[in-house]
Amino acid sequence: MQGSADNQFVAATRCAAVFCKGFDMKETLVLGGGCFWCTEAVYVKVRGVTDVESGYCNGHILSPSYEDVCTGRTGHNEVVKLEYDPAQISTRELLEIFFVIHDPTTLNRQGNDTGTQYRSGIYFTIPEQAEVARALIAELTAAQVFGQPIVTEVLALANYSAAEDYHQDFFERNPYQGYCMAVAAPKVDKFRKTFARLVRA
Repeated sequence: MQGSADNQFVAATRCAAVFCKGFDMKETLVLGGGCFWCTEAVYVKVRGVTDVESGYCNGHILSPSYEDVCTGRTGHNEVVKLEYDPAQISTRELLEIFFVIHDPTTLNRQGNDTGTQYRSGIYFTIPEQAEVARALIAELTAAQVFGQPIVTEVLALANYSAAEDYHQDFFERNPYQGYCMAVAAPKVDKFRKTFARLVRA
């Protein structure tokens, strides 16, 4: 763990991040892997993920607009907030998908999308998620899977807000839009081929 700040955050947010409906436990994890249209397009297909929302996090102003974030001056990352059932899919499996569908070695860039809002990031809501993330990054680094250093940040979730309505389910509503066909669709195909057992029925 990275010290008392992380511990204080997770203690304050544990009840909000993990909640119980009868015996139905859910957890929340937030991921930044480039344009949220692409990341969302993959995770809505994942078995055990019960909700996916595009948003912004870990910047220094409250509730920024898309235009604000695109300036690169708010410090926010474009992210997807995942609500999932750990009885159906583990945090590690979610992160294994994450490291397959984006490049964690390019600082503040994914493909042609450049800026701090496109940085690779894992934003946890309970300490166990951070432990899993750091262990997986250590394994990938030791195995030299990517051939370059992994630059993914692992931080407690902060200052999250949902993106505008027109960003939600963007790929599902616009599958033939140019960017979706060129960037999002190949990520979805890669997920389906690599993680067939985790594709939602």
